[in-house]
Amino acid sequence: MEKVWLETYKTSGIPAEVVLPAEQTSLVDLFEQNFQKYRERDAFVCMDKRMTFGDVDQASRKFAAYLQSLGLKQGARVAIMMPNVLQYPIAAVAILRAGYVLVNVNPLYTSRELEHQLKDSGSEVLIILENFASVYQPIAKNTPVKHVIVATVGDMLGIKGLLVNLVVRKVRKQVPAWNIGAHIGFKAALASGNANSYQRPTMSLSDTAVLQYTGGTTGVSKGAELTHKNLVANLIQVDALFQVAFGKGEQDAQTILCALPLYHIFAFMVCAMYGMYKGSLNVLVPNPRDIPGLVKEVDKYRPSFFPAVNTLFNALVHNDDFKNLDHSGMKLAMGGGMAVLPSTAQAWQDITGVPIVEGYGLSETSPVATANPPNITKYTGTIGIPLPSTDIAIMDDDGNLMPIGERGEIAIRGPQVMKGYWQRPDETAKVMTSDGYFRSGDIGIMDEKGYVKIVDRKKDMILVSGFNVYPAEIEEVVTMHPKVLEAAAIGIPNEKSGEVPKLFIVKSDASLTEEEILAYCRENLTGYKQPRYVEFMAELPKSPVGKILRKELRK
Repeated sequence: MEKVWLETYKTSGIPAEVVLPAEQTSLVDLFEQNFQKYRERDAFVCMDKRMTFGDVDQASRKFAAYLQSLGLKQGARVAIMMPNVLQYPIAAVAILRAGYVLVNVNPLYTSRELEHQLKDSGSEVLIILENFASVYQPIAKNTPVKHVIVATVGDMLGIKGLLVNLVVRKVRKQVPAWNIGAHIGFKAALASGNANSYQRPTMSLSDTAVLQYTGGTTGVSKGAELTHKNLVANLIQVDALFQVAFGKGEQDAQTILCALPLYHIFAFMVCAMYGMYKGSLNVLVPNPRDIPGLVKEVDKYRPSFFPAVNTLFNALVHNDDFKNLDHSGMKLAMGGGMAVLPSTAQAWQDITGVPIVEGYGLSETSPVATANPPNITKYTGTIGIPLPSTDIAIMDDDGNLMPIGERGEIAIRGPQVMKGYWQRPDETAKVMTSDGYFRSGDIGIMDEKGYVKIVDRKKDMILVSGFNVYPAEIEEVVTMHPKVLEAAAIGIPNEKSGEVPKLFIVKSDASLTEEEILAYCRENLTGYKQPRYVEFMAELPKSPVGKILRKELRK
């Protein structure tokens, strides 16, 4: 496919290619250089407790030494099941420094989901917050885990941590009773680690760094095997893009509001890893669903960089306190994980003065594959152009390239594309082409300037009498209705046409009726795209990252 996006690079000041530094052999090199370079700078803050880059260096070195003392072989898998607390970056950096593979686990998993991931990854160590220990308890004997490290919310908060733990356990009752036999506390593991006994392993960029679990384009959860090269490359790629917003100087490190969960590849890379790469401060938010609490953090830290999903942007623009804050320090708001809706994007820009720069990626692409240039003056409704050193092709089912303006499957090739699915060569073969493209399962269109618009996922498509109907299009139209807060569309079986669209709606105005919505759809959508059924809900089912779960609605 002709690289029609190169002209946009020129006008936006984005390089066409990035070069990996020859002296770097792993992410660990990158960390260690910056622990010295930014030693006195704050790296993370959570519940008002700050950690400098020097603190992260010392704590992660000690924790790495503790992990090495367990006698694990290089390349062993170590799982983390925690929300955004200070223990997370310490443990994540320690795992990589020790020469092991980090396995990110969703802390809201059920026992069944956790068991699958621990067994599939072969994780020998589990680092878990006590709030979720009861989930691990019933499946402990079914997993390969040999060592369990249990953290408490207050571990890294000093004296204040004792009070925090008391409130979490006794007042909020957020720690169900648990008993998992032999384990060690996070603080005890940290204290027993001797930084001087840490042995830096020999690593290469081709070594696996992270197993990031994903449903992939279909089926059971699989581990995307991301190498040190994949992750280092993606950091350099996004930095080439972000410099358009932030400038190239080191003197003005950014403040990143990290409200998305760190176990998710978007926050893991674009918040935590990028912050450590650039010497920036990450404000860790353990519970982004507490919108009043989140607004207080925005007010206190005045972030210059805010990566989020549509659901979070939408919740904030409907909060009166957020509307009244001083947003003059905001330089970049990045949307990912799901489509940003035009109504949300417009409201965000009206309030903050900053457009939402939408990007796109998957666990399999470390994650960022495309993004809008940060110098856009308004939301584009597209996922932008390919990152430097990235090729995007639009393909039909047989792998033929589609012409500009024609829809097809988005395929991605670049240094950020995964090694493959962990121990699943059959699944890897389904998504990788012979010339190195990863087939995303998303249907998109590329315009003459290289901007890509997603029409939908292959499997979410609704087939009405032979016509393809894309839920995203219906949702985009319906959320423009002034009385609609959120909407989701699915296909339901119909004897006559195979399937028909059904709408699920959260009202912003209680007076909204089903007839009002159906009349609005008749005005704005062609016949076969019009929903036949409407169901009002108090809230839509969502993943912890804020993605609307259509599969739950289908049930």
